[in-house]
Order: sequence, then structure tokens, then C-alpha cells
Amino acid sequence: MRTRRIGDRHVSAIGLGAMPMSVREHNDEERALATVRRALDLGVTLIDTADAYSPDEATFGHNEELIAKALAAYGVGPDDVLVATKGGHTRRGTEWELDGRPEYLREACLASMKRLGVDRIGLFQHHRPDPELPYEDTIGGLAALLEEGLIEAAGISNADPGQIRLAHGILGDGLVAVQNQFSPAFRSSQPEIDLCAELGLAFLAWSPLGGMSDAAALGSKWEAFDEVARKHGVSPQQVCLAWELSLSEAVVPIPGASRPESISDSVAAVDLELDAEDLAALS
Repeated sequence: MRTRRIGDRHVSAIGLGAMPMSVREHNDEERALATVRRALDLGVTLIDTADAYSPDEATFGHNEELIAKALAAYGVGPDDVLVATKGGHTRRGTEWELDGRPEYLREACLASMKRLGVDRIGLFQHHRPDPELPYEDTIGGLAALLEEGLIEAAGISNADPGQIRLAHGILGDGLVAVQNQFSPAFRSSQPEIDLCAELGLAFLAWSPLGGMSDAAALGSKWEAFDEVARKHGVSPQQVCLAWELSLSEAVVPIPGASRPESISDSVAAVDLELDAEDLAALS
């Protein structure tokens, strides 16, 4: 498995986005556990989760508990796999809400530590800016978690370039990653990718396959991915992830999966070599 850097750690160049395993009304736990096992078998050493990945408020923390169960069954720990979780989203019933207060982030961090069965979280990410609170206050909450030793490294998610620079100014080397949406159908995060490369941060691309199952959503872009896929005898999804990896050494796609077959196909993208003609067509 090829690796990429997140802070002081090197992780698999493609991670596992665990959200799809927990947000449906009915979730297949055995299939989810099998998906994590397959990912680990294939050398995946980055799993992205969040406390709010659950069907509703009553099951808050479902995904973290699932990941902890899967890792314990496999016999691996924090030194083997970087589990990146997030706090700052809440659930009221089935609705997503925000709470970026430092005191809430600490509460969320402690709860995540308990669910994950760790005494310190490897990468704790603020989930989404809270418009009711100055962003620097929320980032100050992350700084406090670092100072207290509750987290090894901090990340931010769904942040624009100004927010990334502000967070980097406050956290310094404590900030190691930015997680934003990026895919062939959603390319507007390119400035954030460039800024992460400039600052030495990892860019974790969430929903990196967004739109790939719907050719109409991609329009003419689909034809390019489909043609390159046929040329190499692989899926368009593999082409998509290989293309994203080619954009910058900062990019670490975290495709969501809830089936072993899905993560198997995604991970194979690390070995797909796209030539200059391919990249020109896709970009």
C-alpha cells in the first residue's frame, strides 16, 4: 500500500470513509464489520468516522462504536490504524445541527475517546463551522484539546481558505489536515487543495466518488472517466481516485463504503498509473 503523510504519521494513500455504515435507518452490522476487515486486509491504515454518524439522536456515536468493535476484533490499535473522528455536529432527532463551542468540543472529544476505547484521539477534526460562533473561538477549543493532551493532532472540515489560514495561525503544527468535499462533480475545493500543499497539510477528500454512479450528474465529464476506465480495464471509480491522487501529494481520498467489494475496488486505485493523456482528458 502506498502511503501519504498526515502530520507525523504515514497512512494508506486511500482511507476508508465509514459514514455509510451507520446513517441509514437500518444498518447491516455484519457487512460493515466485514468491510472494515477487508480494508485492513488490503493495508488501509486510515479510517474516518464521526460521533454524529448515526441514524438519529438516540444512536449518537454508532459509527465510532462500530469502528472500535471492528478494530478490536481484528487485533489492531491506535499505533496501527489512524482513526480520524470529528466533533461539532449534533443530532436533534434525525436533524443535523451545529455546536462549535469549545466546551462542547471537549465534551464531544471525551465521549469519542470512550466510544473508541482510547486514552487519546489520533486525529480529532472540527466537523463544520458554526455560524453562531466566531471561528477563532472554535479553533481555540481545538488548541485546548491539544494542550491538554486529549488529542494527538487536530483537523478541520468544510473550511474555506480563510478559515484554513486562521486555524493554521492558531494551531501551528498541531493542525495536520483539512477535510473537504472534492470529486469530479464537485471541484470547487481546488483552492483548498493548493493551500494544504502550501502549508504542509493533508487534504482529506470526502465524497471523492460523488456523482460517479450517475452519469447524468457528471455530464460530459463522465465520458472522459468512462473512456479512461475502458482503456485500463478498471472501473470509472478507480480512475476517479487515481486522478485525485495525481492532483497533489496532499490529497488523501476517503471514499465511503459499506460493502467489502466497494473498498476493494477503491483501494486498487493506488496501483493505477494514469498517463499524461489520461490526466489531460480527466482534468
